Amino acid sequence: MARETQAKAFGRRTSAYSVLCALSALSFSACDTSAKPARVILPPGSSFSAVTDSLAAHQVISSPRAFKLLARVRGVDRTVHSGVYEFPAGTTPWNVLTMLSTGQKAALRFTVPEGLTILEVASLAAERLGIRSDSFAAAARDSAVATAVLGTAVPSAEGFLRPETYLVPADITARELVRVMVEGFKTEWQPAWNARLDTLKMDRLQLVTLASIVEGEARADEERETIAGVYHNRLRIGMPLQADPTVQYALSLKTGKRKPRLFIRDYAFKSPYNTYLQPGLPPGPVNSPGRRSIEAALYPASVPFLYFVARPDGRHVFSRTYGEHLRAIRKIRATGGRAGG
Repeated sequence: MARETQAKAFGRRTSAYSVLCALSALSFSACDTSAKPARVILPPGSSFSAVTDSLAAHQVISSPRAFKLLARVRGVDRTVHSGVYEFPAGTTPWNVLTMLSTGQKAALRFTVPEGLTILEVASLAAERLGIRSDSFAAAARDSAVATAVLGTAVPSAEGFLRPETYLVPADITARELVRVMVEGFKTEWQPAWNARLDTLKMDRLQLVTLASIVEGEARADEERETIAGVYHNRLRIGMPLQADPTVQYALSLKTGKRKPRLFIRDYAFKSPYNTYLQPGLPPGPVNSPGRRSIEAALYPASVPFLYFVARPDGRHVFSRTYGEHLRAIRKIRATGGRAGG
């Protein structure tokens, strides 16, 4: 009987101690807050003790012991997700644990403009996200990644890295980023466009290739359909496309960067992408076009033009014949401009 009474008393004391610990932990979670904003990286496989030490080192928490107690009381000391976290100043330990246990990782805004190549997006990813440019380029050039997402064979993700503003996890990998961007392209592609491809007698790769050339040429938004119409006319009659963006891309594959101004010798650069030397479309896109250029390639203006030349302001003069084209070039040069196109 005495032993039973002692056992009950011990149980009450233990229960009271647990309640006291819980109350202490709750009090700590309500009163203590992080001193300043902090970004903390938690590697995969980190123990909770290591997580606690890292949080304390970044001044996210002030009492590791009380933090561990609170985690045990909440039952989340074994459910922490690895990754990169951003904790605003004033975050309570309770909210810190909620973020860790639910995987509320830091997110970064990543904006990709229209008309960039794989190498240019890789450079941007390195600058904005800390992803090694060579890792991104390798992932984007792996045909298996884009092919798996799109469901059709493509040589690489070139042309299919949708220009967009993304909100991505701070610890996103190169391969994951490529997949997200290609999925963005797939999501934007409209079912009605597939029927239009049949009308044009083109597949999606060919269409995106043409759209990328339009993207590379157009400076004035309203000229896209006209530029696309010129290239459709050239394709229809078997005339070489003679598109500068294809030469720039061919050179970039060799040098690693885009050449903004081409010289006469550049047009003789041997490459399957050089449409001054090769008939028809190049083997694939020369950049990732925006939606406007894709729509222009799908629905080009019905125009009689076969030629165009750029004016100094970036807009173009369109011509029906080669003679008209040469006169337009002379006129632009006579006014002090540099003709291009």
